[in-house]
Amino acid sequence: MPAKPHDIDVWSVEGQFQHLIYSPKGTIEGVMIDSEGAPAQFVCDAHDSAASASLAALKPGQAVVLEGTVAEPSPKGESEHEVYQLERVVSVDGKPAAPHHHPGHVAGTVARLNYAKHGEPNGVVLDTGDFIHTKPDGLKHLGLKVGDKVKAEGDVRPLATGGGQVVQARTVNGKPVGPGHG
Repeated sequence: MPAKPHDIDVWSVEGQFQHLIYSPKGTIEGVMIDSEGAPAQFVCDAHDSAASASLAALKPGQAVVLEGTVAEPSPKGESEHEVYQLERVVSVDGKPAAPHHHPGHVAGTVARLNYAKHGEPNGVVLDTGDFIHTKPDGLKHLGLKVGDKVKAEGDVRPLATGGGQVVQARTVNGKPVGPGHG
């Protein structure tokens, strides 16, 4: 029986590009836009070179449409404005933007866990060399372990090493990645 699709609340926000947001290491980790007089911040993974490149190409004042999910509240304090996790740049100055990810899937057997910088498991690496990124809460929710057979669906792009792909998993074996994603 095929898995049912799961709804994820993705917001589409239109506005004027204001400026890039930098990480402490100087990489691009997001943008600020003005949406009808209200600031909105879209953040991306600082290691996502494709997203960073598409954001770096923006010029102040350009009309943009961005899609994203509302970011989880930070344990460091309340935000001054709405913060979204960037899913994709939809358009720039009314023209469709080239996608920096494409929907797809990877499948194989879990060979090992992958760990975030702070040491918590945040996904799995398959025997195919592909990496399924679930974030730590997603991995806990799914309960994956070495030897499990998996198929993950989400946005796919090549790994920086050139061998294999990384999928920002939305579903794994037909289940939503996290409790808030279904």
